Amino acid sequence: MQTLTLDNGVQMPTLGLGVFQTPPEETKAAVRDALDLGYRHIDTAAAYGNEREVGQALRESGVPRDDVFVETKIWISDYGYEQTLHGFDKSAAKLGLDRIDLLILHQALPSDFDRTLAAYRALEKLLADGKVRAIGVSNFMVDHLRRLLDATTVVPAVNQLEIHPYFQQRDVLDFDDAHRILNQAWSPIGGITFYPGYGEDRTSVLDDPVVTGIAETHGKSPAQVLLRWGVQQGRSVIPKSTKRHRIAENIDVFDFTLTPDEVTALDALETGRRGGPDPQAVTLADFGRAIPEA
Repeated sequence: MQTLTLDNGVQMPTLGLGVFQTPPEETKAAVRDALDLGYRHIDTAAAYGNEREVGQALRESGVPRDDVFVETKIWISDYGYEQTLHGFDKSAAKLGLDRIDLLILHQALPSDFDRTLAAYRALEKLLADGKVRAIGVSNFMVDHLRRLLDATTVVPAVNQLEIHPYFQQRDVLDFDDAHRILNQAWSPIGGITFYPGYGEDRTSVLDDPVVTGIAETHGKSPAQVLLRWGVQQGRSVIPKSTKRHRIAENIDVFDFTLTPDEVTALDALETGRRGGPDPQAVTLADFGRAIPEA
């Protein structure tokens, strides 16, 4: 497994298992399979409702805690300084961890950005206190990042975004690169899982003839080609699966290299079509929901 170095020196495995939309009853088995197959990076979130099962899998796996990089996210309903500190307590208790490797704000809240800033200042406090090893954001656009950087001290280590050949967000990637913010791709294979109501009528990039043609050339699957595209461009990728054979396939992307022409062909597939909510439109009224204490 290759690793990436965050801006504060923390090492993070390049590829991890994501558990977005993985039901709690399936999460433990998926995480156990991933750890058994060599994964050492798990991405979850308070809003996913499966942090407890992630923690159970970690404890039952037999893999030493310090060998696994665990990241989770604070949901917008827990934004605000004290609320976010408590949000950490809830997540840490469910995961069964004293320290979380990477804690992220799940979305910007443009309609109440002061609350977003207060939440991020709470992350800075948790970092200073050693309760987290790194802090970051998710789904933050360039204007959100500018406002955050102007008002806080610690540059986010990571910005987790929807990134795949059909939706590349180059303006955000370029801004992140310029500020040493690591880009991390959710939905890196672009189309297996969409937000409900946002992607049911869409064609998966896995079926694109450019992708399938490159896969045939290398003797790899389309998913492996898409993950390699992300890894080769220096990004972290966190594919999601609950099937052991797919989990195994997704980690097997470090033994081949895409040619410059193949990377260019994949880059040219941009559609500009998002697979989830517009980050500019996220509000508490539409997206807020209470995160349980236990």
